Amino acid sequence: MRFVYHQPVPDFYSVDNPTDQDRHVSDVFLREFEDIAVASQFAGVSYSRLDDEFKREWDIDWDNIIILKYHMSEDILKMEPSREKCRLEDAEFQEFGAKTFALADILRENGFRADLINPLDDRVSLRAIAMQSNDAIITRSGMCMFKEGLNLGLFMIKTSIENLPFKTENDLLWVPDYCSTCGVCIDRCPENAFDGDEKILRKVCTAHRKGCSRCIDLCPFYKRGYEKVRKRYLRMKK
Repeated sequence: MRFVYHQPVPDFYSVDNPTDQDRHVSDVFLREFEDIAVASQFAGVSYSRLDDEFKREWDIDWDNIIILKYHMSEDILKMEPSREKCRLEDAEFQEFGAKTFALADILRENGFRADLINPLDDRVSLRAIAMQSNDAIITRSGMCMFKEGLNLGLFMIKTSIENLPFKTENDLLWVPDYCSTCGVCIDRCPENAFDGDEKILRKVCTAHRKGCSRCIDLCPFYKRGYEKVRKRYLRMKK
């Protein structure tokens, strides 16, 4: 769901893209890059390889994506919707945007093309790109979840690197089945922002206008964590 109160992140590149772009990265450099991302307080790194059908659907000609995930502050998420909450969430967004530019510069310095995908550009869906990683799932509330958490903000870098460790199978596909047994996000939504088919009514939902995050706060994946919910689901299925 796009947060329209976010302001565009200023262009912080300090290194130009290389003219002769490398397409293969070593395991050693990639581990170092991931370590730098974690040291920069990102929660984790995932990778998407966009297939031809996806590129045709979104009218794009790039395909290799580095996904940088950051935990949105729990203190901010638990605040009541307000202008101040929106301001604080945007400040956090700007901070991690600047860190993403720094990581793109590292890639450029080492011979790889690296360009941020504008997270506020509606011409391509970051959620859809995340799903192409086979490392994410869309929950019943419409949130994009990775194993690192439900309260994640995303920045993405499109790159010339072709041998990123792309996943071929998604081991989160059980989540929608679990969600179908829960529904707390729908039942306790303060704005009744779901229709009869349990689809989000974006004109009713106030997440993008006032910073409401009630569906995150109530979700078992947020309250208990991915692994605890997975273990509970497996016990239910026995």
